[in-house]
Amino acid sequence: MNIEHFNDLLAIARAQPEPQRLLMVFATAECEPDATPEQMAAHAAGTGGALRPLMCVDKDPAELADFAALAAEARAAGPGWQLVFTAALAGRTTSTEIQRMLDLLVKRVESGEFGGLLPFDTAGEAVLIG
Repeated sequence: MNIEHFNDLLAIARAQPEPQRLLMVFATAECEPDATPEQMAAHAAGTGGALRPLMCVDKDPAELADFAALAAEARAAGPGWQLVFTAALAGRTTSTEIQRMLDLLVKRVESGEFGGLLPFDTAGEAVLIG
C-alpha cells in the first residue's frame, strides 16, 4: 500500500500485529535572516526556507480518529506548523525510550536528515522533500 495521506499510515499502523507508536515532529519553514533574494522569493512562494521543529508528540494509532483530529489537536496545542514528520516505533516501549526517540527525531529534522521519516502537509498529504 502506498502512503499518500496520513490516514494511510494510520491504517497501516493499526493493522500491525505488534503495538505501534506514531512519533511526530511538527515543523515550520522560516526564512533565514541572511537569506538571498532568491531564497526569500522561494520561501514566500512556499518552496523554500529552513525547517524549525516546533513541537513533538507520540500517539497510539488507536488514539487518533484521523488526520483531521490530529491537526485540530496540534492547532490547539501549539503554534502554526507547515509539516509534520512522522515515524513509527513498533513493540512495547517505555516512556523513556519514546522520549529518547522523539528527541532524536527533532534533531534529525533540525539537521535535515529526513531518511525514514514521512512528511505530511497541513492537509495530511504526503510531501516529497528534495
